[in-house]
Amino acid sequence: MQAPGANVLPFLIMIPLVIWRMYSRVKRSVGRQTLSKVRPWFTVSLFPLLIALFSWTAIQQARPALLWALAGGIAVGVVLGIYGLRHTKFESTPDGMFYTPNAHIGVAISVLLVGRLIYRMVVYAQQDPATFTASPLTLGIFGLMAGYYVTYAIGLVRWRRSAQVENAAAETASQS
Repeated sequence: MQAPGANVLPFLIMIPLVIWRMYSRVKRSVGRQTLSKVRPWFTVSLFPLLIALFSWTAIQQARPALLWALAGGIAVGVVLGIYGLRHTKFESTPDGMFYTPNAHIGVAISVLLVGRLIYRMVVYAQQDPATFTASPLTLGIFGLMAGYYVTYAIGLVRWRRSAQVENAAAETASQS
């Protein structure tokens, strides 16, 4: 038999980690950012793997509501990602490639997810950690975040490629 509050310790360890990640996420969502060559690809790779894992878990548990919530969240996230890309300022300079994201969307999505995670940690601290993703609301919010960040990362990769082609064409034209 577990001691009372034994499941609380992992959550107490996770809270500072979540706060640190929230701070870094908000910091990245505000102001001019240098376009990394690796970060968008990491996002495009990691989130689909997590989506597949959560989907597989929902299928194994025979819980279609979880799949629908995840799919709905992803759909809304994709729409927000497209909106966010349209409201992003892109700059290609001799110093590098930069973008200034719409701060409101990224911060709002991050706060929504972290708020939900902290709520789940506090309210469900005595439950088995395996039930952490058993809530359609939690998976819907995760799907929203995943859809947004994957769409946004794909947009950044596409912009980088098109800017590189334009820069190469301009360089060729100036040499002629």
